[in-house]
Amino acid sequence: MDKASVIGVVFGLLCLLAVGQMASKGNWMMFYSDKGLIMVFGGTISVLFMAMPMEKLKCVPGYIKCFLFYNGKSPSDVVQTMTTLGEKARRDGMLSLESEVENIDDAFLASGLKMAIDGVDPDNIEATLRAEIMAMQERHGAGKKFFDLIKLYGPGWGLAATLIGQIGMFANLGGSIEMMGYMLAVAVVATMYATILANAIAGPMGDKLALRSSEEILGREMILQGLLSIQAGDNPRVTLDRMLAFIPIAGRDKLKAA
Repeated sequence: MDKASVIGVVFGLLCLLAVGQMASKGNWMMFYSDKGLIMVFGGTISVLFMAMPMEKLKCVPGYIKCFLFYNGKSPSDVVQTMTTLGEKARRDGMLSLESEVENIDDAFLASGLKMAIDGVDPDNIEATLRAEIMAMQERHGAGKKFFDLIKLYGPGWGLAATLIGQIGMFANLGGSIEMMGYMLAVAVVATMYATILANAIAGPMGDKLALRSSEEILGREMILQGLLSIQAGDNPRVTLDRMLAFIPIAGRDKLKAA
């Protein structure tokens, strides 16, 4: 589980509940507007269906899962794994890595290692793995796009609800003060819904997915360079130095020592 995501969600929710309690004195119904809910959430859902293909929308549970759970390997883990494989290949030959394939839980690494063991041309290995990286980028981009659409169009639907509420208020000028207050409340509450949806939910979730995607792409590129180095028969030190190029300078000495 991604601890940072959970902490952020819980802390944000506590802040919202605390301020809501102080403002409402326990009367939480003052924040409820069925018209605002329909306009903001219903309208945003309609935009998602208009803007994204159905097969992408079916992946929404996966997008949320990626936000809450992250099982990717850190750069240091990748360096250690590839260094271990490189040392064994250097010592016992490439064929000795066949026994390691079954123990690898990373499909990308396992696929590349199988090709290297089978003696596939390095250019073909690189082309195949880069195509897989590009496909992964496209999948991750769809998840980021989903939350970006909510962030972009949710406030627009909130504005539409606000304008409807204001029109209703102006239409009742000179009439019942209760009706004017009710229509103004519809306008303000709808804006609140849209603001929370866009800036407290969709925006942070989309940015987290983009960051995780960048980290995974970096890990894939490190694996690719490590595999090509191992297949070429490079000294494990050369393999290590090639992958350390992806690591910030401040963290390289610690990895070299390990």
